[in-house]
Amino acid sequence: MDNQLQHKTVFITGAGGVLGSTYIRRMLSAGATVVASDLPGHRADALLEAHGENNQFHFFELDVADEDGVISLFQQFKEHNLKPDVFLNNAAITGEMLVGEGGTIPDFANTSVDDWQRTLNTNLTGAFLIARQMDRDIVGQYPCKLINVASMYALNGPHHQIYEGLPFSSFSAYSATKAGIHGLTLWLAGYWAKRNATVNTIAPGAVFNGHSEVFQERVSELIMAGRMAKPDEIADVMLFLCSAQSDYMTGQMVNVDGGFSGW
Repeated sequence: MDNQLQHKTVFITGAGGVLGSTYIRRMLSAGATVVASDLPGHRADALLEAHGENNQFHFFELDVADEDGVISLFQQFKEHNLKPDVFLNNAAITGEMLVGEGGTIPDFANTSVDDWQRTLNTNLTGAFLIARQMDRDIVGQYPCKLINVASMYALNGPHHQIYEGLPFSSFSAYSATKAGIHGLTLWLAGYWAKRNATVNTIAPGAVFNGHSEVFQERVSELIMAGRMAKPDEIADVMLFLCSAQSDYMTGQMVNVDGGFSGW
């Protein structure tokens, strides 16, 4: 344990995915108290199995798109004497998640309003709801940080051809919401500047999560480093953003993409 996050309490949404679960493991090792949330299901079950016996770990079921659920969760923080001072807006619907649920990613012309709206509700409105409740209950009460999780596709267009013949592809609503989440960062950074709160965005690149060799080869050709990221390589930067070492940063987007955005 390096105690980089000792005395920090970190709240993370969408905590059960490949990056969220890596963040939790690394944050606990760095001395943080971690308050995790996700939808009920196998991802939540896996987190509880891995960390349920750790008294520095707390879990709450949450759909970030549920306004009443977000309000209630912050009330539960008070009831459990939890005082998060770092917040990670990590929950997101991705194209790969839609496929994993047994769905398909339609071409743009056949994208339904329901799929578009569902993605906006989770990826962007959910981030807004967390930030708004921070504003109501926490910002100005004690120093805090908000880290919004974007993507290499927030400010860079996807190379659509790398998805040809594969079961998943880039999804228009995902890119739109990830660009929007950095807009929220910029707006909040100035709004909270005099209330001892910082707001930054992390934009992870292509993270390996069991992808086929074909996809790995295609996407790696677009990355200066020549390969996809390991989850811990994204977590390294996330830990820095959560720590006191980033206290003078606000309103920034940090690309952790192996150079994808530099070309």
